[in-house]
Amino acid sequence: MKVGQNTELLTQLQQNQNLAAAEKKAGTAGETLQRSTQAAAAGVPVTVSDSARSLGVSNKAQGDIDAAKVRAMREAIANGSFTVDAGAVADKLLSETSSFLQSPAR
Repeated sequence: MKVGQNTELLTQLQQNQNLAAAEKKAGTAGETLQRSTQAAAAGVPVTVSDSARSLGVSNKAQGDIDAAKVRAMREAIANGSFTVDAGAVADKLLSETSSFLQSPAR
């Protein structure tokens, strides 16, 4: 052991590694994330609450995509009735470009 080495921290790190090895056999994605977080924290135990985990799940479930709209667009493309309003696309592009150019330098 080196002078000034924290034996309590080493013991905790070894326990975490042993726990990680045991969980690896039947590990889930959440357990894998927790193990990697614990290993990165150099033996400092970290836990994620159930409410924090549910936030990640609910964000994935909601998403930013309107599935009904996507389905309708796919059907319109498939049957050849999908049309693009070039004027609306150009207006939106100009509007976005204008606001981008007016924003402070990045």
